[in-house]
Amino acid sequence: MAPVCILVGAPGSGKTSTGQVLAAALGVAFRDTDADIETAAGKPIPEIFVDEGEEHFRTLERNAVVTALGEFDGVLALGGGAILAEANRAALAGHTVVHLSVELTDAIRRVGLGAGRPLLAINPRATLKYLLDQRRPLYQEVATLTVITDGRTPEQVAEEILQLLKP
Repeated sequence: MAPVCILVGAPGSGKTSTGQVLAAALGVAFRDTDADIETAAGKPIPEIFVDEGEEHFRTLERNAVVTALGEFDGVLALGGGAILAEANRAALAGHTVVHLSVELTDAIRRVGLGAGRPLLAINPRATLKYLLDQRRPLYQEVATLTVITDGRTPEQVAEEILQLLKP
């Protein structure tokens, strides 16, 4: 069992919104590892960061990714930082991984000023730029497909992915 495809990308790239549209179009379930982490921890991600720290969150994230890859066969969205862990990048090998690419302007417009996003709590514009610059090579490393999301609706992005997934 393996996901139909896995969506990776920066905050604001549209992983959840596009993933839900894509899953519906494919007639499969949608799953988001961030939601899995919140369920397992019994609290929202910002509280995990405050109460236990980022390192603990990243451990929960690694577990969520491995579990989902092993038991889920729909459209899977990974948290924006999931690709930071070498173990997660290695686990993605052999899967269809779609990098939803977004530039800073669109990402900021979509995420606002970081409400509910712990890594964007202080100076969200500069932090988001840093995250984009730091993570883009890692997204590209794991991706089998890249789709640009700037200026596009989730429906438009999902349609392109559907076309790319066709054999």
